[in-house]
This record gives sequence, structure tokens and C-alpha cells, in this order.
Amino acid sequence: MSALVVGISHRSAPIALLEQVAVDTDGATKLVEDVLALPHVSEATVVATCNRLEIYAAVDRFHGSVEDISQRLLEPAGESVEALIPHLYVHYDDGAVSHLFRVAAGLDSMAVGEAQILGQTRDALRFGQEHGSVGPVLNTLFQQALRVGKRVHAETGIDRAAPTLVSAALDRAAEDLTGRRVVVVGAGAMAALTIATVVRRGAGEVVVVNRTPERAERLASEYAARWAPLTAVDEEVAAADVVVACAGAVGVLVSREAVAAAGRPLALVDLALPHDIDPASVDVPGVVLVTLSDLGEDLRDSDAGAEVEAVRTIVTDEVAAFVSARRQASMTPAVVALRSMTTAVVESEMERLDRRLPALDEVTRAELLQTLRRVADKLVHQPTIRAKQLGDRDAVSYAQALAELFAIDPDAVDAVTRPVQPRQPGDES
Repeated sequence: MSALVVGISHRSAPIALLEQVAVDTDGATKLVEDVLALPHVSEATVVATCNRLEIYAAVDRFHGSVEDISQRLLEPAGESVEALIPHLYVHYDDGAVSHLFRVAAGLDSMAVGEAQILGQTRDALRFGQEHGSVGPVLNTLFQQALRVGKRVHAETGIDRAAPTLVSAALDRAAEDLTGRRVVVVGAGAMAALTIATVVRRGAGEVVVVNRTPERAERLASEYAARWAPLTAVDEEVAAADVVVACAGAVGVLVSREAVAAAGRPLALVDLALPHDIDPASVDVPGVVLVTLSDLGEDLRDSDAGAEVEAVRTIVTDEVAAFVSARRQASMTPAVVALRSMTTAVVESEMERLDRRLPALDEVTRAELLQTLRRVADKLVHQPTIRAKQLGDRDAVSYAQALAELFAIDPDAVDAVTRPVQPRQPGDES
């Protein structure tokens, strides 16, 4: 089984097109279920954020799987499918490893180096685990990607050097937040980041508006803010100076009418996909509206210089190490089968010797057995070492060659096949 990624993101498509394939939790669940139902697919999970939608799958073939998964991913777009197809990207096998490691490290984010994507990668793994759709291939891949992301943030200053999406948006929308009343619509990770940012910048009253009162109250309490139910969003917006919406709900949450009711200058930031704020609000006099589309070019071209280069080096090294370990591990069945065969030969010869020399004393027998084992080990040692080294280039071909040269029973090779699951301290559960 090999990993396959089919996706669309801010790097491949305009935000307006991304909005057409955005999914909520129910949509993500259906998407994974539909992909798992496809032939040749054994595992699947989804990375769904405000600016990317990616399906990760374990497949036994490339052709056919790409077309089928692409079709499922684009289904929500309806009649716009043809317009979206050119914006899809595909990564397979080693390419899929490299892509996910870059994503987890923040190199593929709209705000290079932002740490939120690491949590979203963890969510994708947990989502697959909870739905039983992630197996040994994707579990190993995502576990290692999370370790790479953690290493990047521990060993470099990328999260300090690169601007966050929230900071970039607020910079555009409002020069000074000191004493200003800020309304945050949503109570997820982006909302928490927004509140932390506006509080740090000296905002006055902060209000958390959310559909679920418990989540709104919990988030508000962390920052000594006030919370309000979603039914009061119009009233809260009308009294606000700055509104940041990041709920990603189906349908507009902040209407043009509510924005117009403020009757004074108002800064709006829409970090959701689909839009939470009515795009027509920008026509209201005195209103500034900043969306993901506005931020795209600014953040896409940003470069954190030496820190970015350091992250790229880490990712490159980690990808090489992971791919090498995976290829070498794929040689293990053939090597184990070879050693099992030599052990069987030694045991068979000892049985023959026992029949020919029934009076052989135990000390001599033990010495002969040890000698046979040493000879067998020395004969297969170099071939197995060399096979593992060459397997780093083309594991399948060299495993087959090893089986042919030593006449290893193919069933014996299959019998010792094991999924590649290198475990290290700190694995995510």
C-alpha cells in the first residue's frame, strides 16, 4: 500500500473556488466514508482547514484511485467541478510523505510557519482513528509528520519569524486596537488565537459569539472576555468596533444589515471558509472588510529568511530518513525468510547427523550444531546486509532478487510481512 494525497488549497486555487468545496465535520465524515468505499483504497482521512482540503488515502494502485478520489472531493462543487479540476494537486508515495511533512512544518501554510496547522494535522489523525479509517500506512505517516512539526518549532524560530494569519488580517483591518470593542464570532482554535492576539494588542471589551454557549463561555473565561449566543450576533456586531469571524459555518452569520446598523466605521475580518460575513458588507460606507483572498498574496510570498531555510533543511532530512527506513524495512520479509530457510537447513542436517551417529555425545553434538549455525550465519550475513543497503534504492526489485537467488518460498516471504510502524517516544495516541 502507498500513500496518495489529492487536494486543493490557497496555493493552487483562488479562495472563491476553495469555498465551493469546503466541508464541515459531517461533510468530512461523508467524504472519508465515500473514499473508503472506493476499490483499491484501504485507509483514508481528511485535512480540512480554512484554506485547504486534502484527502490522504492508502491505495494499492495509483491510476483509477486518483480519478475516483478527485471526483469525491469535488462533489460539493456541483456544476463547478470542471472549473476546479485544474486546481487539484496530487502527491503519491514519496511525494505524499514530503507534502505532509511540509504541511505539518508550516511551509505550505498561507502564513509560513504558523503553528495552527500542526494541531489540524493532529486532528486529521485523530479523526481517522476515531472513525476507524486510519491504519498502519497513514498512522505511521501522520505520527512522523507530527514529530517533524514539533521538531521544527522546537529547533527553529519559524513561529516567531513568520506572521500569523490573524496578525496579518488585523494589521490590514485596524491599525490600533487599544480600547476598542472586538467581537469574535466562533469558538475554535482560530477564535482562541484571535482573542489572544487582540488582548495582547490592548483591545478593550472582547465578546465571544458562538452557536454553542458552553464553548463560547469556556473560551471567554480564559481571557476574561464576555460571551453571547449566536442569536445575539446582530446586536453585538452593531455595537462593535472590530468583528473577526472564524466559525466557518454553513451560511452567512454576519449580515450586511447588521453591519449597516452600526452606523459608524467598522473593521471586519473574515477568516472563515465558507464566508461568515456577507461580502456585500464592503459596500457599507465606513466599513473595511478583510478576507482570506485579501491576505493570500501578502502571506504567500512572505519569507522568514534563515528560519525558513532551516525548516526546509529539517523537512528534507526527515523525508529522506523516513523514505529510507521504509524502503529498508520492506526488505525485512525477504531477509527473515532467508534466515528462516538457513535455520531449517541447519536443523535438517543435524537431524540427519543424529540418525547416522546415534551415539554422539551431547557436548560434541552441541559443538557441531554451533559450528553449523556459525557457517550458515556467515554465508547469509553479507548478502542480507548488501540487500538492505541496495533496498534503499529499489526495495521491491532487490527483495525479489534475493528470493530468486536463494529459492525462498514466496509464501514464506509473505508470511513474515509486517507493516512499517517505527515507534518513537512521544507518539500521538
